[in-house]
Amino acid sequence: MPVLARGAESEPGLPKRPGDERPGGAMEELEHTCPQPRLTLTAPAPFADETSCQCRAPHEKLTIAQARLGTPVDRPVRVYADGIFDLFHSGHARALMQAKTLFPNSYLLVGVCSDDLTHKFKGFTVMNETERYEALRHCRYVDEVIRDAPWTLTPEFLEKHKIDFVAHDDIPYSSAGSDDVYKHIKEAGMFVPTQRTEGISTSDIITRIVRDYDVYARRNLQRGYTAKELNVSFINEKKYRFQNQVDKMKEKVKNVEEKSKEFVNKVEEKSHDLIQKWEEKSREFIGNFLELFGPDGALLGITYEPTSSAPSEAESSCSPLPRAEARHSEFAFSP
Repeated sequence: MPVLARGAESEPGLPKRPGDERPGGAMEELEHTCPQPRLTLTAPAPFADETSCQCRAPHEKLTIAQARLGTPVDRPVRVYADGIFDLFHSGHARALMQAKTLFPNSYLLVGVCSDDLTHKFKGFTVMNETERYEALRHCRYVDEVIRDAPWTLTPEFLEKHKIDFVAHDDIPYSSAGSDDVYKHIKEAGMFVPTQRTEGISTSDIITRIVRDYDVYARRNLQRGYTAKELNVSFINEKKYRFQNQVDKMKEKVKNVEEKSKEFVNKVEEKSHDLIQKWEEKSREFIGNFLELFGPDGALLGITYEPTSSAPSEAESSCSPLPRAEARHSEFAFSP
């Protein structure tokens, strides 16, 4: 909604203040020029120092009820969420999704603490600050990233970035000598709670890595990383490399066993095929042989003829049968 700037002509019926008169009776209206939520995901979210809110219109304080109704219509509700965001994971993304969808028209600013501040108040991180900044820029719910965010939110910081509400889980966050660093935000009515995602956190991921450290160290040595890069001692390096060799031998033995089984299976298949073919040929041979005989057992298609040549003297003298019977007993097979 446009508002009258100081020094502009007042609305009819309202008293004019000194200095409200301007040459020519012109009236200056200031419209909100706050950055709008991202409508495209083809580029990463900008940093705050690259696209800071330079809106000159008064930033009226909103209640949560007003923001949920979608007011004001001329500017988005500016929601702020902060954190370390080390090893950015689905729990982080889900919290930012909640912060983004708290109100119908939200502009989500995400503050990321620097390495110096994080190491001082929380501890060492896996990812450095540049990597953590970039991880946030590529989250679809984020409209703007604030680098080197403060550990405790001050009125000056909230005013500078024109923050309407702060989103964070409702568990008291004790740090930097305070029982809850968001206590003053809650008292000011600017705090909006989000829900934590159970079963996933940066600490959980680090715990898994520590628990399975040997597995990851062996894998990375095998991939070409040096013992120095992995901070592995000389003895452990030799142990891991020996274990890798043992695993390779086991894999080779396993492959040989599988190939042997495959060969045996192929031999069995071939044997079954040969036996089956032999049985088929045997049945075919027997069937063809039986077809040579008739019902009375006589050979079919075979005739005999008496020999026309006279018997030799040896045959005549050796044959115990009469000559006529001997002649009839001599025959030649012809098909």
